[in-house]
Amino acid sequence: MRTHAFFPSLLLLGALSLTAACSAGPDGPSVTASADDGRPGSAPTPSPVRGVDPSKIKGLEIVGDSSEHSSCPFATSYPAVPGAEAMTAAMKKDVQRSLDRFRSVVCEGGAGDTEGPELNISHQFLVASGDVLGVRLTTQDGSVVGSGLSNRTYWYDGEAGARRTALGLIAGESQHRFVAALKDRLKGREGVDAALDGAFSDPASRSAVLDDMAFTADGGLRVAFDRGDVGAPAAGTYVVTLPRETISPWLSAFGRRVQEQTRTPGRSLDLGATHTPAQAVPTHTASGDDDTDCRKAKCIALTFDDGPAAPETATLLTYLARYKARATFFTTGQNVAAHPDLVRAAARAGNEIGNHSWNHPDLTKLSPQQVASQLSRTSAAVKAATGKAPTLFRPPYGAIDPRVRAATRLSPVLWDVDTEDWKYRDAAKVARTVISKAERNDVVLMHDIHPTSVAAVPQILRTLTARGFHFVTVSHLRASL
Repeated sequence: MRTHAFFPSLLLLGALSLTAACSAGPDGPSVTASADDGRPGSAPTPSPVRGVDPSKIKGLEIVGDSSEHSSCPFATSYPAVPGAEAMTAAMKKDVQRSLDRFRSVVCEGGAGDTEGPELNISHQFLVASGDVLGVRLTTQDGSVVGSGLSNRTYWYDGEAGARRTALGLIAGESQHRFVAALKDRLKGREGVDAALDGAFSDPASRSAVLDDMAFTADGGLRVAFDRGDVGAPAAGTYVVTLPRETISPWLSAFGRRVQEQTRTPGRSLDLGATHTPAQAVPTHTASGDDDTDCRKAKCIALTFDDGPAAPETATLLTYLARYKARATFFTTGQNVAAHPDLVRAAARAGNEIGNHSWNHPDLTKLSPQQVASQLSRTSAAVKAATGKAPTLFRPPYGAIDPRVRAATRLSPVLWDVDTEDWKYRDAAKVARTVISKAERNDVVLMHDIHPTSVAAVPQILRTLTARGFHFVTVSHLRASL
């Protein structure tokens, strides 16, 4: 007899801690942090830009990848916006470089089942208005020396049809005055290198160091420096905020448009895309509550992590509806924010929506406040989309400890059958794994961000239905036993 994946949740106790905002890093980005002015710290908080609703960006795709193995824990995401292909290509290249290096060091050279360091790359929209787009990628890489935390901003100029660097916000003839102002603010700060001048000595150095810049809601410019950029690594990070009246005369034409669109964003984004893919949302509606009695029937719970994803989740919902099957979706908050319509469609069709954190960090490596923020922000996004907050959560990588349990009232759910579909992008292999291993009352782990995993579902549904299985949600399975 198996000990099923949801049984530990019956012992869960704890209180939910709510936080108004969180800092950059594994806890994910926030748009409500306040900027400081050159003080060293453990991590810079993202600029207090106005909130961007990614669900309003037509044709948006969140490109994600992740593992579920503790010896090779990684989760990456970046947005692909129609019209900004050059910017998307730059983000893809940087993310892939980080992931390839991480895999070669940790996953391929690792020690089997030994818990490995983690790579997490998450995204935050800084502005998406008019003809300008700005995104910050936050990387937390536990396999490198030091904190492993770095931030980089990416910019797209729809008017010119070109990708811009962060330094492109500043007019070329004003860059020397801009750099002088930054150095003046940094000098005398604790831990700042005596070789501060070297960080800005040539165009290549300036571009590398000045790679995280964004406007604040009032039009100021916030410049963040990673550990070791301008000071001793042990001193932490530095942030300089130049007020609007100081920075405005130095801005490029593009910088002025970004500043204005950040201060007073419009309702639409137009980057000149020649084609914006239409994202169909299924309209299946459950006829009522599931009355399957799992004490008498052979039940199984399919679960899908890391979504929703377009168009994969929409396709999956159509497959499930065809067999009158229900499933549980453990969603990440950043993807729920991008595709609330898919979350609503899943819930409307009788599926269960669970919580998989905001951006898929190992929760056991976070503080209780960060854990609470990861989960509460995601629950809030799900409730905004569906009208109902989740009751279940799946800890990324299955990593959970008493501190994580105590940080939330959500019930943890692990799994009985791991398809390893994140590793094997082979629909036939994924289907064979589920069909050969499935037993009554099992919880099956899959991911709806992978087209190959979604493609495996029809065969799974067809074969197991013929064997007498009923596909139910995790909560229904738990309540029936």
